[in-house]
Parts: sequence; structure tokens; C-alpha cells
Amino acid sequence: MTPARGLLHAAAAVLAAILLAPVVSLAVAAADGTGELWPHLAAYVLPQAIRETGLLLVGVGLLVTALGTGTAWLVSAFAFPGRRFLDAALLLPLAVPTYVVAYAYLDLMHPLGPIQSGLRTLLGLSSPRDLSLPDLRSLPGCILLLGFVLYPYVYLPTRALFLMRAGTLLEAARMLGAGPARTFFRVALPLARPAIALGVGLALMETLNDVGAAEFLGVRTLTVQVYATWVNRSDLPGAAQIALVMLAGVVGLVALERLARGKRGYAGSGHRDRPTARRPLSGWRAAAALALGSTPVLLGFGLPAGYLAWAAWQRLRAGGWPEALAAQTLNTVLYAGAATAVTVAAGLLVAAAPQLLGRRSGQALIRVADLGYAMPGTVLAVGLLAPLALLDKGLADLFGTELGWAPAIGLGTGAALVIAYTLRFLTISVGATEAGFARIPSTLPDAARMLGRGRFATLLAVQLPLAWPAVLSGALLAFVDIAKELPVTLLLRPLNVETLSTHLYGEAARGTYEDGAAAALLIVMTGLIPVALLLRLDRGPVPRHSRAGS
Repeated sequence: MTPARGLLHAAAAVLAAILLAPVVSLAVAAADGTGELWPHLAAYVLPQAIRETGLLLVGVGLLVTALGTGTAWLVSAFAFPGRRFLDAALLLPLAVPTYVVAYAYLDLMHPLGPIQSGLRTLLGLSSPRDLSLPDLRSLPGCILLLGFVLYPYVYLPTRALFLMRAGTLLEAARMLGAGPARTFFRVALPLARPAIALGVGLALMETLNDVGAAEFLGVRTLTVQVYATWVNRSDLPGAAQIALVMLAGVVGLVALERLARGKRGYAGSGHRDRPTARRPLSGWRAAAALALGSTPVLLGFGLPAGYLAWAAWQRLRAGGWPEALAAQTLNTVLYAGAATAVTVAAGLLVAAAPQLLGRRSGQALIRVADLGYAMPGTVLAVGLLAPLALLDKGLADLFGTELGWAPAIGLGTGAALVIAYTLRFLTISVGATEAGFARIPSTLPDAARMLGRGRFATLLAVQLPLAWPAVLSGALLAFVDIAKELPVTLLLRPLNVETLSTHLYGEAARGTYEDGAAAALLIVMTGLIPVALLLRLDRGPVPRHSRAGS
């Protein structure tokens, strides 16, 4: 083994150890609390948390399946005025983190808020007691809210399959006399099962990661209980025990998603099939199709984004720009920028691992890198505490004796936050970089190797320049997700440091919604960037990540 190859193997081993450290740390921390804590958690905390989490996952899973699959079929199988606009607009809820939508709807649906006040005015009622809509702070309210925000995870891959892989089979079904309903249920729906399973799995991962929306709406999920046990009760072993239960749930979700897909991939051959022929709609059918397709966009993006813009304008006109908002925006950009740079560099190493280290070792490293995104932010944060403390101690022992000073990267430092962000979103960069490498003809790196270039030199001189657009796309997506991430930021940020997401969380917790509207609007505007990028790119199956941290 050459020294360069040995160095790459060592770097990969270190990276794998860092990625696995939170899981090992969780098990050790949980074992410290097996005495008095576990019986209390098992009797009073976990039953309610598991029940509410399970009901939330089932409800969100059913809703995103119905909305995502239905809208994908609508824009793929039918032609009507406004379809092109709807095709793009259905992705817009991806731009809004779940906690921002919850924040907006809590004010919108308040008894004295604009929706209920407008309905009372329309009906000629004067008192809030005369008209009372169901309280949004409930498990059904949380299911509806998350479902209307997360359905694009199902819509995007399912639409891609309907358009690019199912055309020939659907046309054959129509030629045999099958109507639209029968074609959908007997051909399209079974064909789309792998794409639906992939999208639902991603949506449920985001549901598990959510802490802001669930807490705002009074749903005591496992994620909320991890946060409350650690922060409010200062009970780290108890938080680790709940986190392990969550991790087991994540493993179960991944297993269910793979079981739902079975051994099936996307239909069709390696060549692009005939695009799906759309049935034209006119008259009231076209109007109904446009109205049905626009409803998820209106509820998942239009109403909350419009309200935030109005509330931010009212706040700025009345009290000016909040003084701390500029510093919080700068903090958000700096931390997200630093974490994105590290994430892209690590993602390049992991994506290139199969060719640099060998296929088996490389694929194993890629699978380990997926762990970060599979772990909810609260679980990752709890699991990082002990490894960061050990690293701090090691640096102090290494540098402190000789220099009298050692860099601190443990809890409460910006470096800890950057590490956590990198582990959480590394798979975004890996997936984008892999996609870029896959588009490069194999003859180009082979030619470089025949001319005497080594594996690493070929990667830097040939593959990286050609894959640069995909790498940049992954960097942009990672930056936006990091900027919106809430659970990790809440638990690991340095003292007295606020970002846009933590500022918004604090304002919502205090009930001062109008003061957080400007921060919420900035977060939404940041989220629109990757959505615009997705609209410009050639549509394909959804990447292995991509959403606002909840």
C-alpha cells in the first residue's frame, strides 16, 4: 500500500469513527441512568411519547402519501390550464421549515387572528365565543400541518416516475380499455410503490426530527421529550435513554421503507421510456383539477408565507428592523458557511471512497455517512456530548502541557456546532457528488489513469472539475438546510449566540409572534433558493435528504 493510499484509509477510518461516535456515546450515557431514571421514564414518559409519536407518524404517512401521489398523478396524467404553474408550485412547501409553518398558523388560527376574525365578520358575529374553530394545538392539527408541508417528498420522486418511466405501460393499459381510475389503481400505483416508499420514508424522518412544530402544537413526541429531559430537567442519561428508543424507531422506519420497496427499483430499462401522454381536461373538470392541486400549495406555502410577509411589514413599519436581527443573520450565515465548507470536503472524500479505497470499503463508508441524516437532531446532539468532551480533554493533554493552551471544541463552542451540522447533513453532499460522478463517462478517468495519474490526482484533475456543478448544488442544499436546522442549534449553540431559527423559536415560546415574523420570513426566503434550483434542474428521483431541519 502506498503512503498516499494509507493516508486515505486512515482519514476514512477517522471519519467513520466520528460518524459512529454519537451512537456509541448514546449507549454509554443511557447505561449510566439505568437505576432510578429508567423505571420513571418507562412508566410515565415513554408510553405517552411513543403513542403520540406513533400516531403522528401514521397520520403524516397517510396524508403525505395521499397528497404526494395524488398531485403527482394529477400533473402527470392530465392536461389543463395552469398545469405548468401547478407543476412547479407544488414544490414550494419544501422552502418552509415545519416550525415556521406552525409559528405562522398559530397566529393565523388564533381566536383573535385574521382567519377566525374574518369568518366572524363575514357571518355577522361579534364575539369569539360565537364561532370557535377546532384548536390547532392538538395531534390532528400537527398531522395536518406536517402533512401539507412534507408531501413534496412523495410528490417529487413519484412524479418523476410517472413522467419518465411509466409512459409505455400506462399507454398500454389505456389501449386495453382501462379508464383513468382503473389505470391509476391497477397500473400506476403499484408501479410507483418504490418511489412512494422512498418519499414517505424521507417525510417520516423529517417528522421524527421535528421539535419546534410539535412543541408549539402541544404534541409530546419522543423528540420533544429528549429536549425537555435534557434541557429542562438537566437529565442527560434520561435523554440518552429516550434517544435510544428513537434510534430504534428510525431503524424500524428504514427497514419498513426497504420492505415496502422490496427488491424493486424504478420501472423501465436503462433507457428513457416514452413520456406519459396526458388526458386533456376542460370546463369544470379543468377548474376542479386546478383547485384540487392548488390546495396543498395554498395551505403548505401560500397562507403561511403571505402572512409572514404581512406580519413582518407591520412589525417593521411600527417598530423598525429588530436590532438583533442583523447579528443573528450574520451568525446564521457564518455557522452555515463554515459547516457547508467542511461538509462539502468530507462529502467529496466519502463519495470518492469506492474508487479511492476499494468498492467494499467505500460503500461501507457511504452507508455510515447516511447515519447522520437518519438520526434526528436531538439524538445526534445528545450523542455528541461525550465524544466532544473527550476530544477537548485529549487536545488539552496534547497541547496544554507544551503550549499552555489548547483549542476548545466541546459543548458551547462554535466548533461543536459545525461538527454536528456536518454529521447531520453530510449525506446531502455525498448524494450530490455521487450524482455528479455518475454523469462522467468512465473513459475519462480511465484515460487519466492510463497516462500515469494516480486515483487521487485523477479525482482532483478530471472528475472534480466535471462534477463541480453537482458539488455546488449539494453545497447550496446543505447550506440552506443547515441555516434552517433547529434541534441541533438549540442544543449545541454557544452561549449568548442566536441564529434566525433560535430567535424565532424563542419568540414563539414567549408568544410574541409579531416580533419573530421578520426572522421567519428570512428563513423562508433562504429556503426558496434550493426550490428554485430544483425547478431548473432536470427532474429525477428526490435526493437522499433535503429539507429544512425541523
